[in-house]
Amino acid sequence: MLDGDKPTRRDALKAMGAMGVVGLAGCTDDDTYTFTLAGTSSGSATQQAGQALSRAADEHSDSINVTVQETGGWTANVYDYDDGEFETIGVDTNSMAKAFNSEDPFDEEPVDDVPNQGPLFTSLEMIWGAMEGSDIESTADLREGGYTIYPIEPGFGTRLITEEVLREDGIWDANDINNEDTDDIPGAVEEGRVDALCVYGSNRVQLAGWCQEVDVRSGEQLYVIETDDHFIETVESIDGARADTFEPYGWEQDVTSELGIDEVFSWVLDGFWAFSPDIPADATREFTRVMHEHHETMRESDPSVIDYGEDPGMLAAAVLDDIPVHAGVAEYFQEIDIWDDSWVEG
Repeated sequence: MLDGDKPTRRDALKAMGAMGVVGLAGCTDDDTYTFTLAGTSSGSATQQAGQALSRAADEHSDSINVTVQETGGWTANVYDYDDGEFETIGVDTNSMAKAFNSEDPFDEEPVDDVPNQGPLFTSLEMIWGAMEGSDIESTADLREGGYTIYPIEPGFGTRLITEEVLREDGIWDANDINNEDTDDIPGAVEEGRVDALCVYGSNRVQLAGWCQEVDVRSGEQLYVIETDDHFIETVESIDGARADTFEPYGWEQDVTSELGIDEVFSWVLDGFWAFSPDIPADATREFTRVMHEHHETMRESDPSVIDYGEDPGMLAAAVLDDIPVHAGVAEYFQEIDIWDDSWVEG
């Protein structure tokens, strides 16, 4: 970028993860293929899932290796892929669909190419939390405004869908937005610089690593808030956001007693691995097989890993109709009888 040029949103997203990007994609050594995964930030659900898969591949595969790099998030990963920095990325359904259709934020800064789809590795379940002393009881309070809120780190797929929800709902413009990264936000919470924040866990098992740190450093001052009908209707109106309700999970502190809330409303985002079509089909087939057959090994290092043995169909739960599924992944889906003939094979 030349001096004086205005930095684009794409530049900003990529810069946030630039320090973690140290290598390109996969390579082949004799009969072994090495996947280098774009795994978002330290402590994220993507990073944890990638590290778990790396362990399973080491123990149960003779033909693939898996390593994971830190990046700027799911949305930033799409740009990294387009720029040739990775051949395998963690990405979410919303970012992928918007990139494919050149919709915001990919309308002004579109990508030339998107990867082929692969297996689902997580469902991220986002909820609202507030800090004692903020007097926030509901999303209706946030809509009135005047607070400092944390809508997740820019560049994350969870941030993209959350920002869309908050803008559509009227919360975004009414409040001050904290844009710190996930490594720094636990400190901001501890110092009292945030009134409310969006946090998330994986598959109703555990909180993301950075959210666990928020839990520890919040001094037992964090609690969940009500979501009013307006907010729920907003979530339900947005493509790529899945609405759900459940009991809070993963917290060391009691987040329900402040307002007597037993169930929380969540906007859910599904994440999956995506591959360059240049990766050999045998390699992505083996990648998917390891996830399916050795999920128990993966759960030893990441308890939130989905139980694919109980429900193999979860591997294909995030497939988007119009984007090709990588040939090797499609082959494995067909072998275990979870393939849908309406999908496009890469």
